[in-house]
Amino acid sequence: MSQNLLSLTLPDDQLAAIDATLTQLEAQLVGLVSLTIDDRRALAKMGPKSEQFCRQTLIALAQHPQVVPPGLSVAEAQADLAALDRLRPRLLRLQRLVERAQDTDMALGSDVMSAALEGYALLRVSGKHHGLETLRQSLSARFDKTARRAEVPPLPGPLAS
Repeated sequence: MSQNLLSLTLPDDQLAAIDATLTQLEAQLVGLVSLTIDDRRALAKMGPKSEQFCRQTLIALAQHPQVVPPGLSVAEAQADLAALDRLRPRLLRLQRLVERAQDTDMALGSDVMSAALEGYALLRVSGKHHGLETLRQSLSARFDKTARRAEVPPLPGPLAS
């Protein structure tokens, strides 16, 4: 019996609405940045353990402005913290949505892979009797650990694309 973890239909009008919503979301979040790997490595990071330290330090600096040199903008750091506090709940919602989308992608791919493996097993058993040996051999390249992608022969007939 074939695996069927999920059945999902995404009609064109629903995909168009999703794409429009994503476009609107991207437009609303135009201020987000993209960091390079080197940028990420070089940055000081505020993890969960450091967050309380940062919050308390900003409060202390705001209460004692006489110790703050002109080059350190406490107001800018406070604005960054406020923006972080406002962004995080939305980020959590987006992360949950992305996790669900990734899980759905995995489940759909697993359903397809399961059906394909079951179908391939059928081709191996009865393909010789139905003139499908060439197709079966072409498909068997997926399991050949020494074959390179460029050497895999194309599928014959309407299955090729």
